[in-house]
Amino acid sequence: MKQLTRLMVALLALALLGACSGVKHKDVEPTRISMADKELAESALLDVGIATFDAGLETADGDAPEDVFPDIRKSEARFIPVHLKNTMQRTGYWGAVRVIPSRTEATDVLVTGKILRSDGETLELAIDAYDATGRHWFSHVYEASMEAEEYGVYRRGEEDPFQDLYNTMANDLAKHKASLSSEDFANIRQVSELRFAAWLAPDVFGPYLMEDEDGIWHVKSLPASNDPMLRRVLNIREREYMLIDTLTSHYDVYYANMWDPYVGWRKARSEQMESLRELESKAFWRKLGGAGLIAGAIALDILVGGNNTRLLSNTMVVGGVMAVKSGIDLGNQTEIHRVTIRELGTSFESEVKPLVVDVDGETVELTGSAEVQYADWRRLLKSIHFTETGLGEVNATMEKPVAPEPAPVY
Repeated sequence: MKQLTRLMVALLALALLGACSGVKHKDVEPTRISMADKELAESALLDVGIATFDAGLETADGDAPEDVFPDIRKSEARFIPVHLKNTMQRTGYWGAVRVIPSRTEATDVLVTGKILRSDGETLELAIDAYDATGRHWFSHVYEASMEAEEYGVYRRGEEDPFQDLYNTMANDLAKHKASLSSEDFANIRQVSELRFAAWLAPDVFGPYLMEDEDGIWHVKSLPASNDPMLRRVLNIREREYMLIDTLTSHYDVYYANMWDPYVGWRKARSEQMESLRELESKAFWRKLGGAGLIAGAIALDILVGGNNTRLLSNTMVVGGVMAVKSGIDLGNQTEIHRVTIRELGTSFESEVKPLVVDVDGETVELTGSAEVQYADWRRLLKSIHFTETGLGEVNATMEKPVAPEPAPVY
């Protein structure tokens, strides 16, 4: 009987272990956004371009990450920069904050990012920031987690479920900007202007700049303020800004249309993943407990024997088989949840459609190839400049966009 007692205690311990299993998430500290306490002078403002993010659809070995919906990731690569833009604009620290399809010389500060993880429960982003001189402000990985029951009602365009993460990113950018002097601001704007001019007409404006061995740009000299060529370049730069502003406004529309299904999808996916873990845990312990009952019944019959123990043994076998079956049924339910999550991704993509914009007769489609369309527009700007002046270089083929470099992970 002592052996029987030890066996029953072991089975009870298995049941208690099953009841105690669970997954913990890292809590996010509430972060208030830093706001300018007064309106800043124009000379203290820098324009910001936030490039659409790398969707993170390839791992280091070139394979696609598991449990990632590519269509949703591509949509997030547009949505997240727009929400960061909205967050930064509210601070009062910046000039124009725009979302751009790729890197450009036409901005004072460039922010690039890569989505490392985004599943409704955890948002992890690798962010890099540079200014026009080529100085690397910082490289950082931001991560925040939340549980399904923490989801609430959010102000469209202002408050995201992971708003603390956005506030932290905006605060870090503002903190670095605060470390710069008024001379730094003036230098960044001058370099930004001349780099755009040199991109458009390298033979004319290239000599005004020098790039050192660290990749930092310096102003060697300045063209005359009344230089007609410079005025023409600045006019073309304004046309570049007009296109970027138009693209940004359409990203805003895309973002607004995406808001409800995206918040709903993240909440539903978080709930599904939580249910999935619970079911997998229950299925495992029921299968293990059922196997234990069957093994215990066999051991009981061997060790004790007799009609009474055989009746108990048979009961334990039946109970064990039912427990194993219950675990298998729960495992089947987890597959149903996986299918439901996939269907959520499909329905999400069907609700968020790409947009088409017409600027000066140029049609730009905001799809996954928006970077290519933007590069085509920039080729057109060079063509306009060459037609008007006969200066500069015009490629016969469409320019390839400069893709943001992946942010290092620390």
